[in-house]
Amino acid sequence: MRKLLLFFFMSCMAGNLLAQRTIIHCGQLVDVQHLQLLKEMTIITEGNKIAEVQKGYVNAGPADKLIDLKNRTVMPGLIDMHVHLELETNPNRYMETFTYNPADYAFQSVVFAGKTLMAGFTTVRDLGGSGVNISLRNAINKGLIVGPRVYTAGKAIATTGGHADPTNGYRRDLMGDPGPAAGVINGADDAMKAVRQRYKEGSDLIKVTASGGVLSVAKSGENPQFTDAELKAVVETAKDYGFKVAAHCHGAEAMKRAIRAGVNSIEHGTYMDDEVMELMKKMGTYYVPTIIAGKSVADSAKKPGYFPELVAPKALAIGPKVQNTFARAYKTGVKIAFGTDAGVYAHGKNWMEFVYMNEAGMPALETIRAATLSAADLLGDDRLGVIEKGKLADIVAIDGDPVKDIRSMEKVKFVMKNGIVYKQD
Repeated sequence: MRKLLLFFFMSCMAGNLLAQRTIIHCGQLVDVQHLQLLKEMTIITEGNKIAEVQKGYVNAGPADKLIDLKNRTVMPGLIDMHVHLELETNPNRYMETFTYNPADYAFQSVVFAGKTLMAGFTTVRDLGGSGVNISLRNAINKGLIVGPRVYTAGKAIATTGGHADPTNGYRRDLMGDPGPAAGVINGADDAMKAVRQRYKEGSDLIKVTASGGVLSVAKSGENPQFTDAELKAVVETAKDYGFKVAAHCHGAEAMKRAIRAGVNSIEHGTYMDDEVMELMKKMGTYYVPTIIAGKSVADSAKKPGYFPELVAPKALAIGPKVQNTFARAYKTGVKIAFGTDAGVYAHGKNWMEFVYMNEAGMPALETIRAATLSAADLLGDDRLGVIEKGKLADIVAIDGDPVKDIRSMEKVKFVMKNGIVYKQD
Protein backbone atom coordinates (compact mmCIF):
# COMPACT_ATOMS: atom_id res chain seq x y z
CA MET A 1 0.00 0.00 0.00
CA ARG A 2 2.84 2.41 0.83
CA LYS A 3 4.34 1.79 -2.61
CA LEU A 4 1.04 2.46 -4.36
CA LEU A 5 0.57 5.69 -2.40
CA LEU A 6 4.09 6.72 -3.33
CA PHE A 7 3.42 6.01 -7.01
CA PHE A 8 0.22 8.06 -6.85
CA PHE A 9 2.05 10.95 -5.21
CA MET A 10 4.78 10.79 -7.86
CA SER A 11 2.29 10.87 -10.70
CA CYS A 12 0.53 13.84 -9.09
CA MET A 13 3.89 15.63 -8.99
CA ALA A 14 4.48 14.93 -12.69
CA GLY A 15 4.31 18.57 -13.67
CA ASN A 16 7.20 19.49 -11.38
CA LEU A 17 9.28 16.48 -12.36
CA LEU A 18 8.88 17.13 -16.07
CA ALA A 19 10.48 20.56 -15.73
CA GLN A 20 13.78 19.14 -14.50
CA ARG A 21 16.83 18.02 -16.45
CA THR A 22 17.94 14.56 -15.37
CA ILE A 23 21.42 13.11 -15.84
CA ILE A 24 21.55 9.29 -15.85
CA HIS A 25 24.93 7.57 -15.57
CA CYS A 26 24.74 4.09 -17.10
CA GLY A 27 27.28 1.35 -16.37
CA GLN A 28 26.30 -0.26 -19.65
CA LEU A 29 23.61 0.69 -22.11
CA VAL A 30 21.84 -1.73 -24.45
CA ASP A 31 22.05 -0.49 -28.04
CA VAL A 32 19.06 -2.34 -29.51
CA GLN A 33 19.74 -1.06 -33.02
CA HIS A 34 23.24 -2.51 -33.28
CA LEU A 35 22.85 -5.28 -30.69
CA GLN A 36 25.72 -4.23 -28.47
CA LEU A 37 26.42 -3.09 -24.92
CA LEU A 38 27.88 0.41 -24.64
CA LYS A 39 30.03 1.02 -21.55
CA GLU A 40 30.00 4.16 -19.40
CA MET A 41 27.24 6.17 -21.05
CA THR A 42 25.14 9.16 -20.00
CA ILE A 43 21.49 9.76 -20.87
CA ILE A 44 20.16 13.29 -20.42
CA THR A 45 16.41 13.76 -20.23
CA GLU A 46 14.43 16.99 -20.29
CA GLY A 47 10.73 16.85 -19.62
CA ASN A 48 9.38 13.62 -21.03
CA LYS A 49 12.02 13.23 -23.76
CA ILE A 50 15.60 12.15 -24.17
CA ALA A 51 17.70 15.25 -24.87
CA GLU A 52 21.12 13.66 -25.37
CA VAL A 53 22.98 10.35 -25.20
CA GLN A 54 26.72 10.75 -24.66
CA LYS A 55 29.79 8.59 -24.14
CA GLY A 56 31.32 8.89 -20.67
CA TYR A 57 29.84 10.31 -17.48
CA VAL A 58 28.63 13.89 -17.93
CA ASN A 59 28.83 16.12 -14.86
CA ALA A 60 25.49 17.24 -13.46
CA GLY A 61 24.88 20.94 -12.91
CA PRO A 62 23.50 22.38 -9.64
CA ALA A 63 19.93 22.37 -10.95
CA ASP A 64 20.15 18.88 -12.48
CA LYS A 65 18.94 15.64 -10.95
CA LEU A 66 21.63 12.92 -11.04
CA ILE A 67 20.70 9.23 -11.17
CA ASP A 68 23.58 6.82 -10.64
CA LEU A 69 23.09 3.56 -12.56
CA LYS A 70 26.80 2.84 -12.96
CA ASN A 71 26.34 -0.67 -11.62
CA ARG A 72 23.28 -1.41 -13.78
CA THR A 73 22.46 -2.44 -17.34
CA VAL A 74 20.21 0.22 -18.85
CA MET A 75 17.85 -0.26 -21.79
CA PRO A 76 14.75 1.26 -23.40
CA GLY A 77 11.45 0.76 -21.59
CA LEU A 78 10.19 -2.73 -22.38
CA ILE A 79 7.06 -3.33 -24.46
CA ASP A 80 4.76 -6.34 -24.08
CA MET A 81 2.63 -6.70 -27.19
CA HIS A 82 0.07 -9.11 -25.76
CA VAL A 83 -1.47 -8.64 -22.33
CA HIS A 84 -4.91 -8.79 -20.70
CA LEU A 85 -4.84 -6.32 -17.83
CA GLU A 86 -8.39 -6.98 -16.62
CA LEU A 87 -7.84 -10.64 -15.76
CA GLU A 88 -5.50 -13.10 -14.09
CA THR A 89 -5.60 -16.88 -14.18
CA ASN A 90 -7.13 -18.66 -11.19
CA PRO A 91 -9.27 -21.79 -10.76
CA ASN A 92 -12.42 -19.68 -10.30
CA ARG A 93 -11.94 -17.42 -13.31
CA TYR A 94 -14.78 -18.96 -15.33
CA MET A 95 -17.23 -18.07 -12.56
CA GLU A 96 -16.10 -14.44 -12.47
CA THR A 97 -18.28 -13.72 -15.51
CA PHE A 98 -21.30 -14.30 -13.26
CA THR A 99 -19.95 -12.86 -10.00
CA TYR A 100 -17.91 -9.80 -11.04
CA ASN A 101 -19.19 -6.33 -11.82
CA PRO A 102 -17.26 -4.02 -14.17
CA ALA A 103 -15.91 -2.23 -11.11
CA ASP A 104 -14.39 -5.49 -9.84
CA TYR A 105 -12.46 -5.89 -13.09
CA ALA A 106 -11.46 -2.24 -12.95
CA PHE A 107 -10.05 -2.37 -9.42
CA GLN A 108 -8.02 -5.50 -10.05
CA SER A 109 -6.75 -4.12 -13.36
CA VAL A 110 -5.18 -1.23 -11.43
CA VAL A 111 -3.12 -3.73 -9.41
CA PHE A 112 -2.11 -5.69 -12.52
CA ALA A 113 -1.10 -2.50 -14.33
CA GLY A 114 1.11 -1.46 -11.42
CA LYS A 115 2.83 -4.85 -11.32
CA THR A 116 3.47 -4.66 -15.06
CA LEU A 117 5.12 -1.24 -14.86
CA MET A 118 7.27 -2.27 -11.89
CA ALA A 119 8.49 -5.24 -13.96
CA GLY A 120 9.96 -2.77 -16.46
CA PHE A 121 7.22 -2.79 -19.07
CA THR A 122 6.48 0.84 -19.79
CA THR A 123 4.17 0.11 -22.74
CA VAL A 124 1.73 -2.74 -23.41
CA ARG A 125 -0.79 -3.77 -26.02
CA ASP A 126 -3.97 -5.02 -24.31
CA LEU A 127 -5.58 -7.51 -26.66
CA GLY A 128 -9.06 -7.93 -25.35
CA GLY A 129 -11.25 -7.51 -22.33
CA SER A 130 -14.66 -6.20 -21.40
CA GLY A 131 -13.99 -2.58 -22.34
CA VAL A 132 -12.74 -1.71 -18.86
CA ASN A 133 -9.30 -1.77 -20.49
CA ILE A 134 -10.22 1.42 -22.36
CA SER A 135 -11.08 3.20 -19.12
CA LEU A 136 -7.87 1.84 -17.57
CA ARG A 137 -5.85 3.35 -20.40
CA ASN A 138 -7.60 6.67 -19.97
CA ALA A 139 -7.01 6.74 -16.20
CA ILE A 140 -3.30 6.01 -16.69
CA ASN A 141 -3.01 8.72 -19.34
CA LYS A 142 -4.64 11.23 -16.97
CA GLY A 143 -2.21 10.33 -14.18
CA LEU A 144 -5.02 9.08 -11.93
CA ILE A 145 -3.37 5.67 -11.51
CA VAL A 146 0.04 4.18 -12.18
CA GLY A 147 0.63 1.77 -15.03
CA PRO A 148 2.25 1.29 -18.40
CA ARG A 149 1.29 3.20 -21.53
CA VAL A 150 -1.63 1.15 -22.87
CA TYR A 151 -2.67 0.50 -26.46
CA THR A 152 -5.92 -1.45 -26.25
CA ALA A 153 -8.16 -3.39 -28.58
CA GLY A 154 -11.11 -2.99 -26.22
CA LYS A 155 -13.22 -6.07 -26.95
CA ALA A 156 -11.81 -8.70 -29.28
CA ILE A 157 -13.84 -9.59 -32.38
CA ALA A 158 -15.03 -13.20 -32.74
CA THR A 159 -17.58 -15.21 -34.70
CA THR A 160 -20.58 -16.92 -33.10
CA GLY A 161 -19.25 -19.69 -30.87
CA GLY A 162 -15.70 -18.66 -31.68
CA HIS A 163 -12.83 -17.86 -29.34
CA ALA A 164 -13.85 -14.57 -27.63
CA ASP A 165 -17.58 -15.10 -28.02
CA PRO A 166 -18.36 -14.02 -24.42
CA THR A 167 -21.23 -16.52 -24.04
CA ASN A 168 -19.33 -19.73 -24.82
CA GLY A 169 -20.08 -22.37 -22.22
CA TYR A 170 -23.22 -20.68 -20.88
CA ARG A 171 -26.46 -22.62 -20.54
CA ARG A 172 -28.76 -22.18 -23.52
CA ASP A 173 -31.13 -19.60 -22.04
CA LEU A 174 -28.17 -17.35 -21.14
CA MET A 175 -26.27 -17.65 -24.42
CA GLY A 176 -28.53 -15.37 -26.43
CA ASP A 177 -27.18 -14.15 -29.77
CA PRO A 178 -24.54 -11.47 -29.14
CA GLY A 179 -23.75 -9.30 -32.13
CA PRO A 180 -21.16 -6.75 -33.31
CA ALA A 181 -21.64 -4.50 -30.29
CA ALA A 182 -20.41 -7.38 -28.12
CA GLY A 183 -17.67 -8.19 -30.63
CA VAL A 184 -19.42 -11.16 -32.27
CA ILE A 185 -19.86 -11.14 -36.04
CA ASN A 186 -21.23 -13.27 -38.88
CA GLY A 187 -20.55 -11.97 -42.35
CA ALA A 188 -18.71 -9.00 -43.82
CA ASP A 189 -21.32 -6.41 -42.84
CA ASP A 190 -21.17 -7.48 -39.21
CA ALA A 191 -17.38 -7.37 -39.40
CA MET A 192 -17.41 -3.78 -40.58
CA LYS A 193 -19.88 -2.81 -37.89
CA ALA A 194 -17.79 -4.44 -35.15
CA VAL A 195 -14.67 -2.52 -36.20
CA ARG A 196 -16.62 0.74 -36.28
CA GLN A 197 -18.04 -0.04 -32.85
CA ARG A 198 -14.50 -0.46 -31.48
CA TYR A 199 -13.66 2.93 -32.98
CA LYS A 200 -16.72 4.46 -31.35
CA GLU A 201 -15.72 3.00 -27.98
CA GLY A 202 -12.18 4.34 -28.20
CA SER A 203 -10.03 1.31 -29.03
CA ASP A 204 -6.50 1.82 -30.38
CA LEU A 205 -6.36 -1.29 -32.56
CA ILE A 206 -8.37 -4.35 -33.55
CA LYS A 207 -7.96 -7.93 -32.38
CA VAL A 208 -9.67 -10.83 -34.15
CA THR A 209 -9.78 -14.42 -32.97
CA ALA A 210 -9.18 -16.00 -36.36
CA SER A 211 -8.94 -19.54 -34.97
CA GLY A 212 -10.25 -21.48 -32.01
CA GLY A 213 -8.48 -20.88 -28.71
CA VAL A 214 -7.23 -22.75 -25.70
CA LEU A 215 -9.17 -21.10 -22.88
CA SER A 216 -12.57 -20.66 -24.53
CA VAL A 217 -15.18 -23.21 -23.51
CA ALA A 218 -15.42 -24.70 -26.99
CA LYS A 219 -14.13 -27.92 -28.53
CA SER A 220 -11.48 -26.83 -31.03
CA GLY A 221 -8.38 -24.82 -30.25
CA GLU A 222 -7.25 -24.45 -33.84
CA ASN A 223 -10.08 -24.52 -36.39
CA PRO A 224 -10.44 -21.47 -38.69
CA GLN A 225 -13.33 -19.33 -37.48
CA PHE A 226 -13.46 -16.44 -39.97
CA THR A 227 -14.09 -16.61 -43.69
CA ASP A 228 -11.77 -14.83 -46.11
CA ALA A 229 -14.52 -12.26 -46.75
CA GLU A 230 -14.97 -11.56 -43.02
CA LEU A 231 -11.24 -11.09 -42.45
CA LYS A 232 -10.93 -8.87 -45.51
CA ALA A 233 -13.80 -6.72 -44.23
CA VAL A 234 -12.16 -6.40 -40.80
CA VAL A 235 -8.78 -5.40 -42.20
CA GLU A 236 -10.08 -2.99 -44.84
CA THR A 237 -12.37 -1.25 -42.36
CA ALA A 238 -9.60 -1.12 -39.79
CA LYS A 239 -7.33 0.61 -42.29
CA ASP A 240 -10.04 3.19 -42.97
CA TYR A 241 -10.08 4.02 -39.25
CA GLY A 242 -6.31 3.98 -38.75
CA PHE A 243 -6.26 0.68 -36.87
CA LYS A 244 -3.70 -2.11 -36.98
CA VAL A 245 -5.04 -5.65 -36.67
CA ALA A 246 -3.74 -8.45 -34.44
CA ALA A 247 -4.97 -11.98 -35.17
CA HIS A 248 -5.14 -14.68 -32.53
CA CYS A 249 -4.31 -17.92 -34.40
CA HIS A 250 -3.30 -21.44 -33.48
CA GLY A 251 -4.19 -23.34 -36.67
CA ALA A 252 -2.28 -23.00 -39.94
CA GLU A 253 -5.31 -22.45 -42.16
CA ALA A 254 -6.57 -19.63 -39.95
CA MET A 255 -3.12 -18.01 -40.13
CA LYS A 256 -3.02 -18.21 -43.92
CA ARG A 257 -6.42 -16.54 -44.22
CA ALA A 258 -5.45 -13.81 -41.74
CA ILE A 259 -2.09 -13.10 -43.36
CA ARG A 260 -3.56 -12.94 -46.86
CA ALA A 261 -6.19 -10.52 -45.54
CA GLY A 262 -3.41 -8.21 -44.35
CA VAL A 263 -3.32 -8.47 -40.55
CA ASN A 264 -0.28 -6.90 -38.89
CA SER A 265 0.52 -9.68 -36.43
CA ILE A 266 -0.14 -13.32 -35.69
CA GLU A 267 -0.51 -14.10 -31.99
CA HIS A 268 0.55 -17.53 -30.63
CA GLY A 269 0.95 -19.24 -34.04
CA THR A 270 1.17 -22.72 -32.54
CA TYR A 271 0.68 -24.87 -35.65
CA MET A 272 2.55 -22.53 -37.99
CA ASP A 273 3.89 -24.44 -41.01
CA ASP A 274 6.48 -23.59 -43.67
CA GLU A 275 3.88 -22.04 -45.97
CA VAL A 276 2.69 -19.75 -43.18
CA MET A 277 6.23 -18.62 -42.43
CA GLU A 278 6.93 -17.82 -46.06
CA LEU A 279 3.65 -15.88 -46.29
CA MET A 280 4.58 -13.90 -43.17
CA LYS A 281 7.99 -13.01 -44.61
CA LYS A 282 6.41 -12.00 -47.92
CA MET A 283 3.72 -9.85 -46.28
CA GLY A 284 5.93 -8.46 -43.50
CA THR A 285 3.62 -9.90 -40.84
CA TYR A 286 4.94 -9.95 -37.27
CA TYR A 287 4.83 -13.00 -35.03
CA VAL A 288 4.04 -12.50 -31.32
CA PRO A 289 4.75 -15.94 -29.81
CA THR A 290 3.58 -15.85 -26.13
CA ILE A 291 5.66 -18.88 -25.12
CA ILE A 292 5.07 -18.33 -21.41
CA ALA A 293 1.31 -18.53 -21.94
CA GLY A 294 1.62 -21.93 -23.58
CA LYS A 295 3.74 -23.27 -20.76
CA SER A 296 1.49 -21.75 -18.10
CA VAL A 297 -1.78 -23.21 -19.41
CA ALA A 298 -0.17 -26.62 -19.84
CA ASP A 299 0.99 -26.52 -16.21
CA SER A 300 -2.41 -25.37 -14.95
CA ALA A 301 -4.20 -28.08 -16.96
CA LYS A 302 -2.38 -30.72 -14.92
CA LYS A 303 -4.18 -29.52 -11.78
CA PRO A 304 -7.50 -31.36 -11.38
CA GLY A 305 -10.45 -29.03 -11.80
CA TYR A 306 -8.42 -25.95 -12.70
CA PHE A 307 -9.98 -25.71 -16.18
CA PRO A 308 -13.36 -26.86 -17.54
CA GLU A 309 -13.41 -30.29 -19.21
CA LEU A 310 -13.34 -28.83 -22.74
CA VAL A 311 -10.36 -26.61 -21.96
CA ALA A 312 -7.86 -28.89 -20.23
CA PRO A 313 -7.15 -31.22 -23.23
CA LYS A 314 -6.54 -28.21 -25.48
CA ALA A 315 -4.13 -26.67 -22.98
CA LEU A 316 -2.18 -29.92 -22.71
CA ALA A 317 -2.03 -30.36 -26.50
CA ILE A 318 -1.31 -26.80 -27.63
CA GLY A 319 0.61 -25.19 -24.77
CA PRO A 320 3.87 -27.16 -24.95
CA LYS A 321 4.24 -26.64 -28.72
CA VAL A 322 4.62 -22.84 -28.81
CA GLN A 323 8.32 -22.70 -27.90
CA ASN A 324 9.31 -25.07 -30.72
CA THR A 325 7.21 -23.07 -33.18
CA PHE A 326 8.99 -19.93 -32.07
CA ALA A 327 12.39 -21.58 -32.60
CA ARG A 328 11.49 -22.54 -36.19
CA ALA A 329 10.01 -19.12 -36.99
CA TYR A 330 13.08 -17.33 -35.64
CA LYS A 331 15.47 -19.50 -37.66
CA THR A 332 13.35 -18.97 -40.78
CA GLY A 333 13.57 -15.19 -40.47
CA VAL A 334 9.99 -14.29 -39.51
CA LYS A 335 9.77 -10.86 -37.85
CA ILE A 336 9.22 -11.29 -34.11
CA ALA A 337 7.84 -8.91 -31.50
CA PHE A 338 7.79 -9.71 -27.80
CA GLY A 339 4.45 -10.66 -26.23
CA THR A 340 3.41 -12.86 -23.35
CA ASP A 341 -0.40 -13.09 -22.98
CA ALA A 342 -0.09 -11.77 -19.43
CA GLY A 343 -3.21 -12.65 -17.47
CA VAL A 344 -3.04 -16.23 -18.71
CA TYR A 345 -0.19 -16.39 -16.17
CA ALA A 346 0.42 -14.11 -13.17
CA HIS A 347 1.06 -10.46 -14.05
CA GLY A 348 4.56 -9.19 -13.33
CA LYS A 349 6.33 -12.32 -14.56
CA ASN A 350 6.52 -11.08 -18.15
CA TRP A 351 10.34 -11.28 -17.97
CA MET A 352 10.18 -15.09 -18.21
CA GLU A 353 9.41 -14.78 -21.92
CA PHE A 354 13.00 -13.54 -22.41
CA VAL A 355 14.26 -16.76 -20.85
CA TYR A 356 12.08 -18.98 -23.05
CA MET A 357 13.00 -17.07 -26.22
CA ASN A 358 16.67 -17.36 -25.33
CA GLU A 359 16.32 -21.09 -24.61
CA ALA A 360 14.83 -21.52 -28.08
CA GLY A 361 17.86 -19.97 -29.79
CA MET A 362 17.37 -16.20 -29.88
CA PRO A 363 20.42 -14.36 -28.46
CA ALA A 364 19.79 -12.24 -25.37
CA LEU A 365 20.15 -8.85 -27.04
CA GLU A 366 17.80 -9.90 -29.83
CA THR A 367 15.16 -10.81 -27.27
CA ILE A 368 15.50 -7.30 -25.85
CA ARG A 369 15.24 -5.80 -29.32
CA ALA A 370 12.04 -7.81 -29.84
CA ALA A 371 10.65 -6.11 -26.71
CA THR A 372 11.76 -2.61 -27.70
CA LEU A 373 12.58 -1.59 -31.27
CA SER A 374 10.62 -4.38 -32.99
CA ALA A 375 7.61 -3.97 -30.71
CA ALA A 376 7.57 -0.22 -31.32
CA ASP A 377 7.65 -0.89 -35.06
CA LEU A 378 4.64 -3.19 -34.81
CA LEU A 379 2.83 -0.62 -32.66
CA GLY A 380 3.58 2.07 -35.21
CA ASP A 381 4.91 4.39 -32.51
CA ASP A 382 8.36 5.72 -33.48
CA ARG A 383 8.68 7.60 -30.17
CA LEU A 384 9.41 4.33 -28.38
CA GLY A 385 11.79 1.40 -28.42
CA VAL A 386 15.22 3.04 -28.52
CA ILE A 387 17.29 5.37 -26.37
CA GLU A 388 18.23 8.28 -28.58
CA LYS A 389 17.68 12.01 -28.82
CA GLY A 390 14.06 13.02 -29.29
CA LYS A 391 12.49 9.75 -28.15
CA LEU A 392 10.22 9.49 -25.13
CA ALA A 393 12.12 9.03 -21.87
CA ASP A 394 11.11 5.42 -21.22
CA ILE A 395 14.15 3.88 -19.54
CA VAL A 396 14.65 0.80 -17.36
CA ALA A 397 17.68 -0.71 -15.66
CA ILE A 398 18.40 -4.18 -14.34
CA ASP A 399 20.90 -5.68 -11.95
CA GLY A 400 23.25 -7.91 -13.92
CA ASP A 401 24.21 -8.55 -17.53
CA PRO A 402 21.51 -10.21 -19.67
CA VAL A 403 24.11 -11.47 -22.14
CA LYS A 404 25.76 -13.48 -19.38
CA ASP A 405 22.51 -14.45 -17.64
CA ILE A 406 19.18 -13.78 -19.33
CA ARG A 407 17.39 -14.34 -16.02
CA SER A 408 18.76 -10.98 -14.89
CA MET A 409 15.79 -9.50 -16.80
CA GLU A 410 13.81 -10.30 -13.65
CA LYS A 411 15.93 -7.93 -11.57
CA VAL A 412 14.43 -4.59 -12.60
CA LYS A 413 15.81 -1.89 -10.30
CA PHE A 414 14.87 1.31 -12.13
CA VAL A 415 11.82 2.34 -14.15
CA MET A 416 11.27 5.68 -15.85
CA LYS A 417 8.20 6.21 -18.01
CA ASN A 418 7.62 9.43 -19.91
CA GLY A 419 10.38 11.15 -17.93
CA ILE A 420 8.95 10.22 -14.51
CA VAL A 421 10.78 7.80 -12.19
CA TYR A 422 8.44 5.19 -10.76
CA LYS A 423 11.00 2.78 -9.35
CA GLN A 424 14.54 3.31 -8.13
CA ASP A 425 16.30 0.72 -6.00
